[in-house]
Amino acid sequence: MATKNWLKNLLRIFLQGLIILAPIVITIWALTSLFYFVDRILPDIFESIIPEFSTYYLPGMGFIVALLIIFTVGYVSSSFVVGKLVELFDSILQKTPGIKIIYTTLKDFFEAFAGNKRKFDKAILVSVAAADVWQIGFITQQEVQEFGLNEFVAVYVPQSYAFAGHLYFVKRDRVRLLTDVSSANAMKFAISGGVTSIDEETAARTAKEL
Repeated sequence: MATKNWLKNLLRIFLQGLIILAPIVITIWALTSLFYFVDRILPDIFESIIPEFSTYYLPGMGFIVALLIIFTVGYVSSSFVVGKLVELFDSILQKTPGIKIIYTTLKDFFEAFAGNKRKFDKAILVSVAAADVWQIGFITQQEVQEFGLNEFVAVYVPQSYAFAGHLYFVKRDRVRLLTDVSSANAMKFAISGGVTSIDEETAARTAKEL
């Protein structure tokens, strides 16, 4: 009996340590992997052209240069001349067969999260499977008339514990706009499978119909 209790306590202590360390270790691993990935983009390009470049490379240099390039492009893109050049280059890529599919998909994806055309800023509850079953989603298009659906909206429903989701066309009366939960918290709640908590002062999720 004493041995059984000792094993249970040992398992409890192990799980407690795992719960504390796992999120920290995985977060550090993810950030470190992202850092090294970005840090090696430019050096790998230069080394393919100039093999001797590796002699002068210092860890972190590629990451700093990448950040400087991103900030520089973001800053100069606001000028009239550079803005026109960006628009011209954008137009060429969007009209090039094959490339336009990849380019426009990636461009729309990044703009949906951080650009001027953000799409995941309207958190909703949507009833897709059954009348009394609701899922967290995001309205990505208010009008989908080009698909022959006049009273429908485009709704993206994320999957739990996955960087994926489903697109649905649903009628407006089956969509409820969340007013007491931010889009960020709604996305976090959906991806976590509902185990995370809502950060707002009130956790009540009242909704109003569109």
